[in-house]
Amino acid sequence: MNKVLNVFKGSASGKPRSASLEKKKARSGWIFVLPFIIGFILIYLPVIFDSIRFSFNEIRILTGGGYELDFVGFQNYRDALFVDTGFTQALVSGLKQLVIDIPAIVLFSLFIAIILNQKIFGRAAFRAIFFIPVILTTGLIGQIDANNAMLEYMNNGAIDTGVEAEASATNQILNAMDLKGLFETMAIGQGLLEYVVQAVNSIFDIVNRCGVQMLIFLSGLQSISPAIYESCQIDGASGWETFWKVTLPMVSPMILVNAVYTVIDAFTSSSNKVMNYIDTVYNQPNGNVLSSAMSWMYFLLVILIIAAVAGLLSLFVFYQRRD
Repeated sequence: MNKVLNVFKGSASGKPRSASLEKKKARSGWIFVLPFIIGFILIYLPVIFDSIRFSFNEIRILTGGGYELDFVGFQNYRDALFVDTGFTQALVSGLKQLVIDIPAIVLFSLFIAIILNQKIFGRAAFRAIFFIPVILTTGLIGQIDANNAMLEYMNNGAIDTGVEAEASATNQILNAMDLKGLFETMAIGQGLLEYVVQAVNSIFDIVNRCGVQMLIFLSGLQSISPAIYESCQIDGASGWETFWKVTLPMVSPMILVNAVYTVIDAFTSSSNKVMNYIDTVYNQPNGNVLSSAMSWMYFLLVILIIAAVAGLLSLFVFYQRRD
């Protein structure tokens, strides 16, 4: 009898009876991430603390073994910015490449996802083909590919003829297509022309890095109700109008996710110039403190860029209400 009265009291007070179920789900979530939290506290957190401590000190190796730290303040940060010119050059070069990569990868993956979302013959095979480069460039296969001397020779191959070594295969394709002449006849801006040329020259890298983004866009496209497209056809909307009024707003949250993912992937990839430069500095004598300062400045720069990209794209994101 008391349990029945408590149920009626709970319903009369307006408290949802599913609160206990939500708490159980929350506890299950914490149990699921508990191994990561324990590993982060026991393994990663001490490493992060030591890295911050090293960036503000100099290491003095003792004769009997071991080391001592001498506090120097922000001297390592000043040396990284104003003394070591290679670090700033790598940063600027990485940012320029990022400006090219993010729009190109996001737009290309959205374009491919829209095509593969259509009812075409063999679309499952095409989806696998576009995702294969993601598998081939990760893990052990990626390391084998990075150490492939033959592939490196083919990419950098010195041409013994009178042709310049800078004339890569993509540049030859670009010249054959006469893309510059095509855009020059259209009287577009020089900045847009250079961007398109650089994007075409990087098409191989763009295709290799759009697999995950393509799958995210596919999941967003498949979550759109077909009834919305049917109502658009009944109202007489064209495919172009349907894309701008329905498809693009519906997948705008995926654009935000893919943009943030692309930034993180670009800044942490093994081919990143800044990461490789920091690794080179670390392997130099007494370079661990200087590389620690470079790493933390690089980390703060990545956080600022992610915040800027997320804040800018959040202004245009449409979230569908499910009432």
